[in-house]
Amino acid sequence: MIAYLFLFLIIAATIAYFIASRRAVAIAGNDARGLHSRPIYHGLNALVYTAIPAFIFILLWLLFEGSVIDMLLMSAYPGADAMTGAERDLLLSEIRQVAVGNIFREPTPEITAAVERFHSLNATANLLLGAAVVIIALAGAGLAVTSVSKRFLARHSFERSVTIFMIFASTVAILTTLGIVASLLYEAYLFFERVPVTDFLFGIRWEPQIPLREDQIAGQGAFGAIPVFVGTILISFLAMAVAVPVGILSAIYLTEYASPRFRAVVKPMLEVLAGIPTVVYGFFAVLTVAPALRQAGISIGLDVAPNSAIAAGGVMGIMLIPFISSLSDDAFAAVPQAIRDGSLAVGATKGETIRKVLLPAALPGIVGGVLLALSRAIGETMIVVMAAGLIAKMTVNPLDSVTTVTVQIVTLLIGDSEFDNPKTLAAFALGLMLFIITLFLNLIALRIVRKYRESY
Repeated sequence: MIAYLFLFLIIAATIAYFIASRRAVAIAGNDARGLHSRPIYHGLNALVYTAIPAFIFILLWLLFEGSVIDMLLMSAYPGADAMTGAERDLLLSEIRQVAVGNIFREPTPEITAAVERFHSLNATANLLLGAAVVIIALAGAGLAVTSVSKRFLARHSFERSVTIFMIFASTVAILTTLGIVASLLYEAYLFFERVPVTDFLFGIRWEPQIPLREDQIAGQGAFGAIPVFVGTILISFLAMAVAVPVGILSAIYLTEYASPRFRAVVKPMLEVLAGIPTVVYGFFAVLTVAPALRQAGISIGLDVAPNSAIAAGGVMGIMLIPFISSLSDDAFAAVPQAIRDGSLAVGATKGETIRKVLLPAALPGIVGGVLLALSRAIGETMIVVMAAGLIAKMTVNPLDSVTTVTVQIVTLLIGDSEFDNPKTLAAFALGLMLFIITLFLNLIALRIVRKYRESY
């Protein structure tokens, strides 16, 4: 249904564009200077009036449709008022599964009646949505077409509409970010109500397995996050140890030594690494790098874990090379050629010019890029999930298996666990700490770039 509505909006907006622009041309006659705005702006104004209000209405409808249908379903379901929130969610899930044909057991008569009501409500909602979108689109098109005249400020109207839409998009982005932060804070607050903050921040034992039922045998749970963050720091350090020197040196070579033809070929090839999905890097780490490191360790008498920190960190460093190289290359390119020529003119060699002139001048951009890459390394998920370990250990041995914050978040949220026990809520506490760390690193990077940036 939604796809057909979007297709209708595209067609209707295109037709409105041509009608309004042709009408403007017809009104102007042979003297196009008689129009305040060019015909193309009349057409664009009609396109905006036709498509944008209806598009916003569709978004708002999709935002509230599910909640309204669920409320109507529960209002007619017998005994729904006595159910808990979890029971209502489970019942709604079963109704929706049966409605799409996923029947795992014979539905009760109440479920069957609810499914029929669900289909009826969906059909009614689709009919109302389609009628509303058509009416809004036609009303907007009619208003825009009838407004075409010699003195109509079509260009101003179009630019004002674009500005309003950009403000709307910015507001949505800001509210989405605030919603994410608020949800993290709320769930983390629920976790810290059950687990003291000091135990989480300063504990040295991480064993989040706790009994979910009274008859279940499990550990009592320990939520000391220090081993998790030690593993995160270790893998991030190994990644930066690979990415920083290779990235900066490759940027120096491409900027100062490579020929234009070589640079035009190699730089895009290097940046292709940034477009490879991280899951591919994870497969490369777990299937190629980790076994190779283990065999190499056995050959020289070292015990290398199947999932080792050095394997995950090394592959993550390869992923970060184009990130640091590109930012460093931009920083080097921003240094004026006159500064290089002045250094060479007073007798400095190429290497001395790079070490004593180019690197200090480009240092803010390089440091900013390194810190941004570090925040990316700390927040990386797929590579460490596939190549790092699952058990939290207080070790800095790169040949051992360690766990990271992202690995634990994924592990804690796997399955159908309810969000009312410390094991699941611990993922939000870890996510909040990860958010604070990456935000802190980004702020440091921005501050360094702004403080030491040179304007040439």
